[in-house]
Amino acid sequence: MKNIVTITLNPALDLTGTLDRLNQGSVSLVNESAFHAAGKGVNVARVLKELGANVTVTGFLGKDNQEMFCQLFDHIDVNDQFIRVEGATRINVKLVEHDKSVSDINFPGVAVTEEDKHRFENTLLELAKSHDLFVLAGSLPRGVTPLECANWIEMLTKLGKKVVFDSSREALVHGIQSSPWLIKPNEEELGYLVNQPLSSVEACINAAAALDDLIAESQPAKSSLPIQDSLPTENIASIERAKPVESSKPIESAKPIENLVISLGADGVLWRRDDYWLHSTPPKVDIVSTVGAGDTLVAGMCWGHLNQWDDEQTLSFATALSALAVSQVGVGVPDLNTVTSLQHNITIKRISKL
Repeated sequence: MKNIVTITLNPALDLTGTLDRLNQGSVSLVNESAFHAAGKGVNVARVLKELGANVTVTGFLGKDNQEMFCQLFDHIDVNDQFIRVEGATRINVKLVEHDKSVSDINFPGVAVTEEDKHRFENTLLELAKSHDLFVLAGSLPRGVTPLECANWIEMLTKLGKKVVFDSSREALVHGIQSSPWLIKPNEEELGYLVNQPLSSVEACINAAAALDDLIAESQPAKSSLPIQDSLPTENIASIERAKPVESSKPIESAKPIENLVISLGADGVLWRRDDYWLHSTPPKVDIVSTVGAGDTLVAGMCWGHLNQWDDEQTLSFATALSALAVSQVGVGVPDLNTVTSLQHNITIKRISKL
């Protein structure tokens, strides 16, 4: 059975508007708009369900405006295991200009209580009895620290589960120390981890080696890792200097990431294997919107794993799926034949480790 759980700790109602040009500091007129339930894990779930997976969704969802999420989950037929919390799920604004540039205005989200987190952890433990693959994607809501998120990854990993972790900044800094099975940073997110800008394939490959060194060198604090507000933003090596939270459980160890997938945008995808890299290059497509492209890439990698495809087939499919995503409005797979056609035009090159 192709069973998978997607976790969205901080979902959002996305308000998307297309306009000719965003006039900062003055009035901008929107040509078209859309309002829909979203969040990185929700997007991954939608794509995987359309591909044919059996999907369970969980995370934290505000009680006050859950209707659009409930309608979506019912419409795409996924198992809804979201924890309902007090308050309203956030609204995020995405403004897409004529030149395809996107401006995001992301709000902080609901406030999660200790009781909410306890219920969520119990849900994860229950789902772990019948699922082996989990996708934890997106940002953190108020009340959830990067350390707590990392501990959930560690909990699932210790139960023998594979965890795909797709987040950024402090959450990613902590999460990679819990040895997730796969992470998918883009160039900017990987550059943040190693504290340097990245602008080439070679730079990304070198940064991956530097990331391994930083993970190996970082030592868990005696009582815990630091909380979000006190974490320095320079790089992962700063973790030791931050203030610990005595009440939180420490992370015991850190291992290199088994699957490091780097999204390069129009330049394709890098995937690190045991002793080499795979670099996929997609065909040129007319870009309509990049919203959801990264989530679609994650879904494609998961689908390849669920089908036990070889590395090249998995990467070419995931790259084709992501290429289709940028050529359309909205998240989903309207036509698998188009994905197959794109897949035939993707080149994959093997690169020896530097």
